[in-house]
Amino acid sequence: MTKQRRISMTTRKELTEAVGARYRTSPRSERQKILDEFVALTGCHRKHAIRTLNREPADAHEAAPRNSVYDEAVRQALIMLWEAGDLVCGRRLKALIPVLIDAMDRHGHLALDPAVKDKLLQVSAATIDRVLADTRSHIDGQRKRRTGVGSAIRRSIPVRTFADWRGPPPGFFEIDRVEHTCGPKTNGDYLHTLVLTDIASGWTECVSMRQRNQVLVIQALDKAADDLPFPMLGVDSDNGSAFMNQDVFDYCKAH
Repeated sequence: MTKQRRISMTTRKELTEAVGARYRTSPRSERQKILDEFVALTGCHRKHAIRTLNREPADAHEAAPRNSVYDEAVRQALIMLWEAGDLVCGRRLKALIPVLIDAMDRHGHLALDPAVKDKLLQVSAATIDRVLADTRSHIDGQRKRRTGVGSAIRRSIPVRTFADWRGPPPGFFEIDRVEHTCGPKTNGDYLHTLVLTDIASGWTECVSMRQRNQVLVIQALDKAADDLPFPMLGVDSDNGSAFMNQDVFDYCKAH
């Protein structure tokens, strides 16, 4: 038993390949004897041994590549969704995927195979970041690494996506800027609109800004707060420097 177990644990693959090749090329009269020897050496059930010895080994150079759960079709679709979501992090994109798929499919921008769609809806935030790591590195490599006060502020503010909301009262807003350009962008200032959308009600306020400026962001927040029919309780923005800076941070903390 000890010898048979040692053989089956350490050399089963080599033994199967060698005996299998001889088994498949031998005449029927000799196969019985080969099968008896193989069963005695490995302890396999006879029917299992027959199936094993009859199986052609996969050529190492011709073997099909491992079908990863997140294969190339899923990766390409994930990149497209990530770009449509403004290059957000994995956690934010995870929450956005169902909405993005529905919207892009409805408007004819994305047609997914059902199997690919199912995988995208099941992918975890950690896997999203892992799959997108190479694509993200090519973009991040062209950007200067953010340091200083803005970087510290970003680290101090927790990430929250719309999937984290659990029936909040009116007053919590998702905010973003819209830059108004016409044609190719050139150097200089452009008009902006600060858009605030209430999570609970969908109430939207739009405040014009003559340029991208953190002081103007504070003024726009003040104006929106004065115009609202309910108190402004909180704002959630992206991590752009117009929002993630000491002035806006202090304003929000004070209010």
